[in-house]
Amino acid sequence: MSDLGDWFRSIPLITRYWFAGSIAVPLIGKLGLVSPVYLFLWPDAFINRFQIWRPITATFFFPVGPGTGFLYLVNLYFLYQYSSRLETGAFDGRPADYMFMLLFNWICIVITGLAMDMQLLMIPLIMSVLYVWAQLNRDMIVSFWFGTRFKACYLPWVILGFNYIIGGSVINELIGNLVGHLYFFLMFKYPMDLGGRNFLSTPQFLYRWLPNRRGGVSGFGVPPASMRRAAEDPQGGGRHNWGQGFRLGDQ
Repeated sequence: MSDLGDWFRSIPLITRYWFAGSIAVPLIGKLGLVSPVYLFLWPDAFINRFQIWRPITATFFFPVGPGTGFLYLVNLYFLYQYSSRLETGAFDGRPADYMFMLLFNWICIVITGLAMDMQLLMIPLIMSVLYVWAQLNRDMIVSFWFGTRFKACYLPWVILGFNYIIGGSVINELIGNLVGHLYFFLMFKYPMDLGGRNFLSTPQFLYRWLPNRRGGVSGFGVPPASMRRAAEDPQGGGRHNWGQGFRLGDQ
């Protein structure tokens, strides 16, 4: 148990709470402590009955059963891997900026979910984070199941196809990819590569709540230190320095 506790405490702070909530809320629903009907995102209940908790519970809840258990575990693994990598990589020392990214993606997904009657938001949010990681590491070669290797920028679309095979739908994954692309475009692509204005800025209250662990205040549109080092290094060959490729299933 001490080893499990040490592993859990080693998970980055924001990812740790997200990961724990994504286990606790499905477990509460599975055990019947709270009826799952109160955990889904239902537009009528949220808007007309003022059940304002539903966007939050729908982000953590997943109906785990014989037909969905494997899909749940796979996406829980993706949450742990890619959220941890982003939080300790591109957003290292900047928890407020990482929290703002999650909040921006979450709000976009909630709005889309209400418009499209999406009852579960766990997979779209996980996929949006995975998409951002893949774009920040787009030239990295990653390995997937059965020894397949490809650039990280293709990973969200490979996983979309993979989840379709094991889950039968691509709407959740597609919405997550589109929201992740919107965030990446507004934060990195448009202000840094296209010279546009910076539309996203982390609110100051998040910096007061989650202060930077390094000097100064980092804002959106400012490339992470690792990106600046890679751009300044003529020997870097365009390789990003924010993580390593891994084989799905490695710990």
